[in-house]
Amino acid sequence: MRLREAAGLTQAAIAQALGVRVPSITAWEAGRAEPKGERLEAYRRLLDGLAHRYPQPASPPDSNPGFPPSPPPLPAPSRPGLAGTGPQSMPVDAKPGVMQRSGHAARPARTGTPLSRRPTGKAAGPVSVETDDDLRFENGPLAVIDVDTDGQVLAYCVGGLVLDVPSKSIPALVDWILKEAKLGQPKLSGPGKDADPLLVLTPSALERYGLPVALTEEERLAGRLPEGHKVIRQLARAEWKLTKRGFGPWARIYRPAQGSERMCVQLCIPSWNALDTRHWGHAAQLAPAELARLLGTFASRVMTPRGSTAVTGLELMTAFHPPTRASEPGADGKRHSEHNPGSLGKDPVDCAPCEAPDGHPLLKDLPRFHVRGPGEKLFEEAYDWARPMTDAECTLRHLVGIDVNMAFAAGANGLAVGLGAPTHVKNPVFDPKLPGSWLVDLSHVDLSRVKAGKDKWADLDASLLPSPFTPKGERPEGPAWYATPTVAYAQELGYDVRPIEAYVRRDNGRYLDGWYNRLRDAYLATMADLGVGADLSPADFLTAMDGYRQRDPELAIVVSAVKATVKGGLGKLRERPRGEGWKPGQPWRALSRPTWRPDIRAAVISRTRINLHRKIVKHAAFTGQYPVAVLSDCVVYAADGESPLDFLPYRDGKPLPGGFKLGVNPGLVKWEGTQSVLWGEGVREQFDAPELNLARYIKDGTVTDADNGE
Repeated sequence: MRLREAAGLTQAAIAQALGVRVPSITAWEAGRAEPKGERLEAYRRLLDGLAHRYPQPASPPDSNPGFPPSPPPLPAPSRPGLAGTGPQSMPVDAKPGVMQRSGHAARPARTGTPLSRRPTGKAAGPVSVETDDDLRFENGPLAVIDVDTDGQVLAYCVGGLVLDVPSKSIPALVDWILKEAKLGQPKLSGPGKDADPLLVLTPSALERYGLPVALTEEERLAGRLPEGHKVIRQLARAEWKLTKRGFGPWARIYRPAQGSERMCVQLCIPSWNALDTRHWGHAAQLAPAELARLLGTFASRVMTPRGSTAVTGLELMTAFHPPTRASEPGADGKRHSEHNPGSLGKDPVDCAPCEAPDGHPLLKDLPRFHVRGPGEKLFEEAYDWARPMTDAECTLRHLVGIDVNMAFAAGANGLAVGLGAPTHVKNPVFDPKLPGSWLVDLSHVDLSRVKAGKDKWADLDASLLPSPFTPKGERPEGPAWYATPTVAYAQELGYDVRPIEAYVRRDNGRYLDGWYNRLRDAYLATMADLGVGADLSPADFLTAMDGYRQRDPELAIVVSAVKATVKGGLGKLRERPRGEGWKPGQPWRALSRPTWRPDIRAAVISRTRINLHRKIVKHAAFTGQYPVAVLSDCVVYAADGESPLDFLPYRDGKPLPGGFKLGVNPGLVKWEGTQSVLWGEGVREQFDAPELNLARYIKDGTVTDADNGE
């Protein structure tokens, strides 16, 4: 505690840096608990670094022990030896993070002691914890490179820091970044790797360095500049290399690593559509300082972006479980690379035939136009189910949609998934703790009578409920392939299951826990910054959520990017061919990754769908209310009022145990939207679709012909 307070750090800052919750830090400082594993190592490094900076002063004999000594002042960030080449900070305007320059005479001369200015306010980035190790990256994980009106190239970093860039070409810029800019991010796990610096090039920077502001149609389709471009030739002459994806919106420029030292820089080019507007909103149009703040917040809370949000989501999984680690020293005192327990390893494994998507090489011997049915193909997908409204529901006034927060992240929390190759077994005994794919007949499960507790059964109207076993909510008609969470739920409902065969993974673990915790904490921290805390009452939560995006539009973009990182990362686990001249039966590029694991994706989706169905059943058994439509993580109910509080059964502020609960945490629900029952019936009549899924349009009520295939 002394070291933390001496450094002026809060428990929340320490917790965020170590990827834990504040109560854990409180318990560690009080001696009630201690960190374990990788967190113990990280916490020890932090304390050692702080102890070096803030040693315990010896009290003179006449000092009063009742008053703690004042911490020594922080040393200036002086780095001698860089005369003539070091980055310079520039004067800032009264508006934090915005450059003000009256002319060349106002520019500070390069003295070899780079100055830094970290203004408070909106431009300042999130709190970070610095240790001795972090001094390598003291200027943050990334920089936005821009050219001001005077023609000076500037690097906008997190916290409002602005560096003067001396480089006149892309090769020189990369060299300067690696040698002097002190950009990057420490690794997230013990055997992992530090994140490479990320440079975001604005249109003015692209022009300065001889790059096009926008790609031509041919270049956009190829996803890269042509090999003969002059900048690519410059890089080749300077002995820099590009990865196989070339010089595109997310280019990686590197030289082969020298021992443990990596030499790699990643470029992000927003005007080449590097920041997808579906997930990053208007980020590409932001001023450099604001873009640095936005991306820096995402980097500090999730990780430095490695490409699209989908790529970043997948890389985050690997960052917590790198495929290899250094062994213990051998007889000769040397270490070697070995498998890292709990990871997916460095070599890809074949999926089970039932888990393979259509066109996979495992299925090349099937007849050309063969369509696999449920007994041949694992089909675990999110809900897309709706039903006609009953007469009683038509007498109500409103349709109210509720949406599960971070539903797929919550589905990954604590889930055991396979780490290695599957084992084929015949007539197995089902084990709910064993990850795998099971061929089993669940057509006998009757939702009109389900187990609602120990020796307690509930009677329901099964015609008003979706089946938990199919994405369309239809009752299965015979044996089908299911992931473990789906079969386990059939047992939970009180029914016997007898698999015919299975592909099980005996080597398994909670591979996604660190990934989930990181994304959960990033989401909660950013929502708290937007005024939506985790301890609000239901009514206060609904009030706080009203217009939260307008309180800080840039932070709202971070929330969207975090959500997209969850869904995109899971989607990458079963990435399909993307052109490349692929033909059915041939392998495609993604299959060469150890992280191509359709079984893990299926298990997460299965558990997410089951979690939602469990809440629906609890709600129906207690209130007699049934959903009108379900789409992925959104559920629509008919109600007399416009608010979720008009139909969710709260008693004295407490929700139904096991049912829906309003709140910001992953797995809890928020209000999605409200429309009138007349609107719902009118839309279905307009398109002559009694089972049109109204959950798709409940948010704003807008329905177009294109949505319905017309």
